[in-house]
Amino acid sequence: MSTFASLPLAAQSPRAASDAAAAASDARSAASDAPRSARRWALPAGLTRAQTVTAAAIVGAALALAGIGLYLSFEHVAVFAHERLGFATLGKARLFTVGVDVGILVLIALDLLMAWLRRPIGWVRFPVWLLTGATLVLNAASAAPTTGAWTTVDYVAAFAHGIVPVLFIAVVEIGKTAIDRVVRQAAPAEGVPLHRWFLSPLPTFTLWRRMKLWAVGSYAAAVERDKELRVYRVMLERQHGSVRKAPADARLPLTMARYGLSVDEALALPQEAEARLEAEEDTRAAEEKRRAERTAQAEIARLRAAGDVQSARAQVSAATSRAEVEAAAAVAAAERAATADTEAHQSATAARADAERAAAEQAAAEARRCAAEADKAEAEARRDTAEAERRTVEAEDELALSSRDRKIRRVARMILAAGGSAENLPLDAVMAAYSVSQTTASEYRTAAAEVLAHGYAPAS
Repeated sequence: MSTFASLPLAAQSPRAASDAAAAASDARSAASDAPRSARRWALPAGLTRAQTVTAAAIVGAALALAGIGLYLSFEHVAVFAHERLGFATLGKARLFTVGVDVGILVLIALDLLMAWLRRPIGWVRFPVWLLTGATLVLNAASAAPTTGAWTTVDYVAAFAHGIVPVLFIAVVEIGKTAIDRVVRQAAPAEGVPLHRWFLSPLPTFTLWRRMKLWAVGSYAAAVERDKELRVYRVMLERQHGSVRKAPADARLPLTMARYGLSVDEALALPQEAEARLEAEEDTRAAEEKRRAERTAQAEIARLRAAGDVQSARAQVSAATSRAEVEAAAAVAAAERAATADTEAHQSATAARADAERAAAEQAAAEARRCAAEADKAEAEARRDTAEAERRTVEAEDELALSSRDRKIRRVARMILAAGGSAENLPLDAVMAAYSVSQTTASEYRTAAAEVLAHGYAPAS
């Protein structure tokens, strides 16, 4: 149960205000749905003939009063303007008077017309009052004595000169109010009443400011909202002892009032926030579900594609096996045919084979003789090499070379035996000859190449 629900007085006032605002909105909507000509000129329902005649008589009397006022004011003000206000001629003074009177009539007519069209212009009446006040002053001043002190009769005369303009303005204001009520009888008053400005200026300004800032449509709704907020504050203090001790959610109406939110709207903010969070969670869950479904569909498609690949592979394998069997059969047939051909030619080649065998035996004997001679020559070469190696070792002994230098010179001889280029001697041969690492073998080969480059030649 919400905090605001436990405050029955505060809960009832916003509901009434909202109902009234809804009714006013419905009335305005119904009025706006009517044809434009009907909304502009239709009279209120139930107006009797007598009321219509009375209204026409009042309008006629008002026009007559305006004519009388203009007639009486015209001459007095024109003469006064010519004699006292410095207008050069009476014609110019009369033109000035006509301008003021016509201006008053035009502004009054415009004010009444805009009220009839439901588009009132509030500030128009102020120029009317200003010009009428000027006319009153000029009329009263025209009755002032030119010499001597004012007497009672002079005051009465000045008052009498201003009665008709005052009556005319009063009739105009009453007529404007009547027109406004006739054409907008279902709509509430939009502005703040004048008496409230005099009775409570500062709170009234705050109320008016809130209406303008947050588009509160009617004065009644603004008052109900302000009353609702005040009652809510009092009930919070009654329930919690102090507004500061109330929960944060319960203080929302007081915090959000500056932003134009009513008590109901402010109290609904946490629920709206939760609803938004729930909606976001639902959206996120739905998105995750769609993502999972897309992933599952992709996996299903992948598995189907893999199955298709496996099926294709099985088909290719079966086709390959058949082709291999067919090829093997063809090869076997070819081999049988070749065997038959071979058997047919065996008898023909037997004689050639015997002759070739005899020739091969003679060639083998010659080859064995050549091989023996080659072995003898190789043995002699090894003997010569061993002798050269011995002499080289003796020469190195005489030079008292170190073990490393001896190894380097032996590697140099290995390079010469490999063709004279260090690149032709594999490191593996050096590593095997001296049982050293690859790095050491590389160092020996490099040093041997330098020795050869400096003119080293083994003893012959």
